[in-house]
This record gives sequence, structure tokens and C-alpha cells, in this order.
Amino acid sequence: MKFSSPQATDTICALATPNVISAIAVIRVSGSSSIEICNSFFSKNILESKSHTLHFGRFVNERKEVIDEVLVSVFETGKSFTGEESVEISSHGSPFIQQEILRVLILGGCRMANPGEFTQRAFMNGKLDLSQAEAVADLILAQSKQAHRIALSQLRGGFSEKLSNLRGQLIHFASLIELELDFAEEDVEFADRTELKNKLNEVIQITQRLADSFALGNAIKNGIPVAIVGEPNAGKSTLLNQLLGEDRAIVSNIAGTTRDVIEETLNIDGILFRLIDTAGIRETQETIEALGIERSMQKIALSQIVLVLTDGQDKLQLEKAKKWVESLKIQYPEKTILLVQNKMDDSVSEDSETICLSAKYGKGIDVLKTKLSTIVKGDFDFENDIIVSNVRHQEALLKTIEALQKALSGMEIGIAADFLAMDIRAAMRYLGNITGEIEVDRDILGNIFQHFCIGK
Repeated sequence: MKFSSPQATDTICALATPNVISAIAVIRVSGSSSIEICNSFFSKNILESKSHTLHFGRFVNERKEVIDEVLVSVFETGKSFTGEESVEISSHGSPFIQQEILRVLILGGCRMANPGEFTQRAFMNGKLDLSQAEAVADLILAQSKQAHRIALSQLRGGFSEKLSNLRGQLIHFASLIELELDFAEEDVEFADRTELKNKLNEVIQITQRLADSFALGNAIKNGIPVAIVGEPNAGKSTLLNQLLGEDRAIVSNIAGTTRDVIEETLNIDGILFRLIDTAGIRETQETIEALGIERSMQKIALSQIVLVLTDGQDKLQLEKAKKWVESLKIQYPEKTILLVQNKMDDSVSEDSETICLSAKYGKGIDVLKTKLSTIVKGDFDFENDIIVSNVRHQEALLKTIEALQKALSGMEIGIAADFLAMDIRAAMRYLGNITGEIEVDRDILGNIFQHFCIGK
């Protein structure tokens, strides 16, 4: 669906690459006057150039002084990223050259683009649906293989296609039910109620699966925080170093060496984990260490996975750790709490929530990594499942489920066809909001695109 805007006819320009010293820089221009404006400052005539052609020449200022030798790419209306007439200028990466080219483009009639305005225009012109437009930002910000995979799948339309299929099924039944309203006096049922119940349950099941995937998608998108906690000298810093494959944390036999929180990232199977090595938890009168312990407790609250590390050879410490694990499970039922017994020779444990390893000698580290990956993936398959990573999408999916369950409940008590149609239409509207197939509130649109980088 297209949206009009007071500035939709402006020709806009912006850097599509960072404003830093680099080998090359790319400046993007989009709008009905793109070719004409660029032609005014280019040594070659590109007014009649075909789409997707490259032209080498000199870019000059208003006094015809050469700014740089550049490569100009021309895109006709309907054949560019934005769907508008567009030009991309590749210059040398001097910040002065970049700003000088932008200056003369503005002098020629362009204005600077707002954050995300190029992608917003692509959406407005029907080149992307709204979920695909949001995937552009996710793709740019992807920091791991799986975050990249999720964003790319959404950009290619996998999520949109799934939603379109669900919405199509609802449209079919809504149409039949509304047809019944035209024959209300004849008391005719065009939509078989048993078939409708089965179909609604099927759509709910598929939609619930998509909504459930958000916990995974959001974690992958932002990285999974993993707190490593335990008593002093349990081997937390040694474990962190082993997982990272480098000496990041200081290791010492002196208890309380780690006084502050140390955070590092680790990529396991394309999933980004944010490892947090915390100060040893114990009672202490030492002020600095006490502050470190306080921060450790704060990090536990913010983590998705907590590794309670203990000396597996110390029976007293092990029993305390087990009790702490049970306490944390009660306090944080939404978190995954694992007991990790360190200083052990055997990495095998009969308990699925206990890992035995030797951080010092690196035994059992791969078992722990596999466990972390499995916890995050759950029963989702990155190759075949659609993973939702956007909170707006999840909220719409949950509202869709709520509307469909309301329809099912209504059918159980024999609700009138017009009310049943209203519930199904509501579900269709929520699904359509995700892709922008139906009108989306302008404030929502503004919030989506303002978080993009300028130039995209």
C-alpha cells in the first residue's frame, strides 16, 4: 500500500557509506530530479542514459572546478531500490570530497535525506512490504550468522509469504460468512462450521509457532546474555578464557581477584552470546569487592542463561551451589539455570541441567558450547523455520491469536455470523499490519524508519 507524504516529491541525497576516510564513498540520490541535478555537475551527459548503466567522469562544483573523478550509476523510475529515478555517485573516500559533492547536490535542488527515508520510499512505492523494509535495518545490524539468516529470509519475503497464506485463508472464510449475511432470511450456512473450526485452530497453531519463535529471534538479534557466577576461585575467569580461546580475564589463586564484571562476546553456531564473568559471590567486608558482588547480582537479573560454576571436588561448595541453583530457578523461572561442576575429569553428566568440565585443561568446553547452542535453538530449525525477531510483529501475532480464539469461543456458544465475521476480520487486520497490506498508523511508520541509518 502506498502512503503520500508532503515531502514525497523531494529529491533527496545522503551518504550510503560512513563519513570517514576510506578508499571509496557512495552518495545516493533519489527523486524525480535525480538525473537532472547530477547531470548539472557531471562532465558527461546522462539525461538520456539507460537504466543500470555506469558512467566515468568528473564531478564539478558550481564554479565548474573539479571535485573528483567519479563513477555514476543511473537507475530509471521503477528500476531502483526506492522505485524512483535514482543516481549513485562513487567517489574517493575523502570526507572533504564527500561533503563537497553533497553540498553542490543540495545547491542544485536536493535536500538531505532523513534516517531510513530511502527504504521508506521503497515501501511507499511498493518495492518492499513493511516487514521487508524492517528487515533491511536488521540485515545492516546483523552481528552473527543466524541474525543475518533471519533478516535475509525476511527481506526475501519468506515471512511475508507465510502471513499472506494465513491471511488468504481467513479472507476466504470471512467472505463466506459475510455472504451468509446477504441471505440471512433464508438461514443459509455457506461456511461449514466444523471446517471453519478446524481451519481456525490450524491458523492459530501456525501463528502461535511464529509468536513463540520471537524469544529465539529477539535473543539472536540482540545477543544472548550469559552470566558466569559462583564462589571465588571456582574457576569463572578460567572458564571465560577457555570459551573465548584467549586470556581475557586475570586468573589467580587469590580469592576475589575479579572485582568487576567482565563482558565479552562469543559466537557459537552462528549465535552471538554475551558472556559475563562476575565477581565471586561471598560475604565480604572489602568495599570494592562488595561492589563487584552487587554488580554480579544485577547481571544475573539481566541474563537469559546463568552458569553456576562450582568446584566439583569440593563437596561443601557443590552442595551450596546446588541449593543456589534451586533458589535461582524459583526466583527466575523464565531463565535457564545450569550447574557447571569445574575441576572434573569427566564431562558427562546424567543430569541434563548439569555440565561437568575442567576449565583449566579445556575438557568439556565443547559440551558446554553445544549445550548453550541447544538451549537457544530449542526445537526450531534455522534452515526451515521462520523466526520472528521484531517485537512489533510478535505483538500483532499475539493479537491475531486472541481474535481467532475469540471467534472459536463465539462459535461454541452459537454467536451470530456478523460477530463471527468481525473477529475474523480483526485477525486479518492484525496480520495485514505486519506487512503494511492495510493502512498502518503514521506514528508507527515514523518510529520504524527513524531508527534506520541516514543513507538507507
